[in-house]
Amino acid sequence: MPKLIISGCNGRMGQALTSACRADGTVTVVAGFDINTVKLSDFPVYADPMEFGGSADVVVDFSHPGALPSLLSYCLGRSLPLVICTTGYSEDQLAMIESASKTIPIFRSANMSIGINLLMGLVKKAAEALGEDFDIEIVERHHNKKIDAPSGTALMLADAAAEGLASSPEYVYERKSVRNARGKNEIGISAVRGGTIPGEHEVIFAGNNEVIEFKHTIYSREVLASGAVRAAKYLAEQIEPGIYNMNDVLFGSRQ
Repeated sequence: MPKLIISGCNGRMGQALTSACRADGTVTVVAGFDINTVKLSDFPVYADPMEFGGSADVVVDFSHPGALPSLLSYCLGRSLPLVICTTGYSEDQLAMIESASKTIPIFRSANMSIGINLLMGLVKKAAEALGEDFDIEIVERHHNKKIDAPSGTALMLADAAAEGLASSPEYVYERKSVRNARGKNEIGISAVRGGTIPGEHEVIFAGNNEVIEFKHTIYSREVLASGAVRAAKYLAEQIEPGIYNMNDVLFGSRQ
């Protein structure tokens, strides 16, 4: 039975992941990392990862970009696979993740939903077929506590669309400061923050006199937590260093 450590265990997603592990029944949470060290479940919580010296098979991170250096140091020091679900990383932090993946297995995805990861493939195929004649716009909606905008998932979907286009598009995040007609080689990305929306993403292909829309809605964080459990169980069995993603989990193929 894989032993998990949850980084960010006392946050909303950390608590959802704790519940998902309990419901799954085939994994055990042995410790948690969080700046808030209150014990909300039946495992110990540490503010500093280095304080935990017990055995584990994989670390799952739903915390904050600022926790990355200590988390990578911990996993590298103990040769532990790391599932990264946190978003909002800087280019320097992404380079740190890439460097660490040369030593340990790292799973990284901005969205742990199985549906979103399947949607990415559909968006890429749609862009291949429609991209020259259709404008692409992405609208994402999240709760009012989410810090980063646009969401990492919106950027994943934009990247998927870009892969299907013949030329490299420009990502446009807001149009207030640009009083020009929409450029042909653009992907527009808009963010909405409000209420308790867990997550909603819409990809719009707008052509002449017709519009095609792909939409994915998450009604509960349990969807993301279940995907994270599945990824953790997969990564706990991996030996080879590298960057893994949901395609590896779903189809067993490295991308």
